[in-house]
Amino acid sequence: MGRTFPTLPSGETVASFETYAEAQSAVDALAKAEFPVKELAIVGTDLTSVERITGTMSWGRAAGAGALSGAWFGTFLGLLLFIFSPTGASVGILISAVLLGAGFGMIFGVVSYSVNRRRRDFTSVMQVLATRYAVIAETAHVARARSVLGVDAPAPARDERPDRPTAQRSAAEA
Repeated sequence: MGRTFPTLPSGETVASFETYAEAQSAVDALAKAEFPVKELAIVGTDLTSVERITGTMSWGRAAGAGALSGAWFGTFLGLLLFIFSPTGASVGILISAVLLGAGFGMIFGVVSYSVNRRRRDFTSVMQVLATRYAVIAETAHVARARSVLGVDAPAPARDERPDRPTAQRSAAEA
């Protein structure tokens, strides 16, 4: 068998929402009404990349973040040694691995910061958000889903066909 590639869900739009939480609430309401939720999909459209700046980067932050990530790696290695050769000295080895990991992580964090210092002096978090979220259902279940949610059929735009979600149309027309 060949590999299947991801495909857009087929069916009709039951309702459209501005936030993912609203779309989730709609699916929850359908699940509570014993609707076959396996026939549903939430499709986000008009994706936008958002980078939220969380603060400035400093030598102390670089050293602290490096030490924390190194400590986690040291904990992992120390626990592996502890699990596969449990002896009386294993606790000492675990603590040593955490401390060595934190030390090497701190050094790596400071060196990395010094290399990138003038290009990126801030910390941030990246997100991909959609401007609209549509709940899509198989055509046979659309009327029941709309009645449970208490919504009317969405009016198609001038160039839209009501039997396909927007994401499917743009992929097919491209």
